[in-house]
Amino acid sequence: MACFANNFAAFARSKIVLCKGCMLEPGVSKEKKYLLMTENELAKVVVDTAYQIHKNIGPGLLESVYEDALSFDLRERGLIVEQQVSMPFIYKEVKMDVGYRLDLLVEGKLIAEIKSVDALASVHYAQTLTYLKLSDVRLGLLINFNTK
Repeated sequence: MACFANNFAAFARSKIVLCKGCMLEPGVSKEKKYLLMTENELAKVVVDTAYQIHKNIGPGLLESVYEDALSFDLRERGLIVEQQVSMPFIYKEVKMDVGYRLDLLVEGKLIAEIKSVDALASVHYAQTLTYLKLSDVRLGLLINFNTK
C-alpha cells in the first residue's frame, strides 16, 4: 500500500499528524469513540486498516475489491463508511451532477480515494484535491494498493 505515491516528502508536507494510539478508554463505546476522533485519528485507523488489507491480499486486484474490503473492515471497526458518494459541482448556485464520486467517505470527515495502478499520476492527486475543494471535508487519503 502506498500513500501519496510512496512519496513521503509530499505526505510530510501535507502536515498530517497521526495519533499515537487509539485505545478505548473504559466505559467509552466504539461508536462514541469514533465520533470524538479527529480527522487525523481517523486517518490512522484507515491507513492501519488499509495496510492490513494489503498485507493479507497483496497487490494486483481491481480497485473495487480493495474499496469493498476497506469499507467492510472499517465498518467492522464501528466506523460509518459511505461508498461511491456523489459529489455535486455547484456553479452560480446551481447544483450540477458532473459525475464526481468519492470512493469512501469515513465518518463524514475523511475522504479515502482508492487506486490500484502501477504508479499514481498527477491526475490522481488532482482528483483527490478537487474532492476536498468541493466538499466540507478537510482531509483526504490517496491510497494505491498496487505496490509491493
